[in-house]
Amino acid sequence: MPLAPANQSQLIRSSQKDEYYQVFLRNKASASFQTLAGSKLWLDWRKELELLADLAYHGLTTFSGYQTLGEEYVNVIQVDPSKHKIPSWARRGVFVLCYVFCPYLLDKVLVCLENELNGGQESCNGVRWQHAVSGLWSLELLLKRWMQRALRLLSVSQRKACLPVVPILQHGVTLLHRLHVAFFYINGSIYHLSKRAAGISYVSVTGLSGSDRTIRNSYKLLGTVSVLQLLITICLHFNTWRQRYRARQELKRCRNPSSQRTQCSGSRVTRCILCLEERRHSTSTPCGHLFCWECITEWCNMKC
Repeated sequence: MPLAPANQSQLIRSSQKDEYYQVFLRNKASASFQTLAGSKLWLDWRKELELLADLAYHGLTTFSGYQTLGEEYVNVIQVDPSKHKIPSWARRGVFVLCYVFCPYLLDKVLVCLENELNGGQESCNGVRWQHAVSGLWSLELLLKRWMQRALRLLSVSQRKACLPVVPILQHGVTLLHRLHVAFFYINGSIYHLSKRAAGISYVSVTGLSGSDRTIRNSYKLLGTVSVLQLLITICLHFNTWRQRYRARQELKRCRNPSSQRTQCSGSRVTRCILCLEERRHSTSTPCGHLFCWECITEWCNMKC
């Protein structure tokens, strides 16, 4: 008799329980390392300690073929796409690598990319950079050299144009995770992106309960609301980006009054409604109206 798929509440409780034990293991490893090596080295290597703690937790549970403490807590087991076999060593290895290393590597890449686009004066990881350069091998040093070779082909203006891409990628990763969670609420199959990449899902050992359909319907409603909220968030981000783009274009026109006068001469849109002259150093108030800088500051001083 085939086992029933695990529902959303079981997978969420399992993930929360695993996260609790992972945080506990991270804190113990950090405290031990700080006691033995001192606070300075702990600050330099705290992210690597967290990575090793997560690797140890999933290496001793998932990769070894056992249940994690969270999976044991809610009585679920991992299965491959056939739903009849436990995942192979390769699938479990892909999951552990994606779950543990991908967030760490992505953070390193984005930080180093941003620093190189800014001119390479900042370190790739704060005070850690000085220690990394002195070593025989370091991930930051390899990333720095690779990015320097890649960005050497770009001019200064092109680097400045690429600089906004970094926060867009950071926000994009967050939005992708939120979208995946929203679809998990709707279909209830896979909670983590890393498990989706490895093709790992869950079945419940205890079978279906009487409230399983009610639980799934409730999470479907939550998933629909989450998708709508995500769409609203994307629209707000796009509107904010558009307003910033318009502000930058307006600032460029203000810094070049000759071109502004040539392009917009005789237009009522570019006139200040206080002095009725062509706007100089255009300034926007919170209500969105545009004035000359001198006119609006003088008007504010009179009102005060």
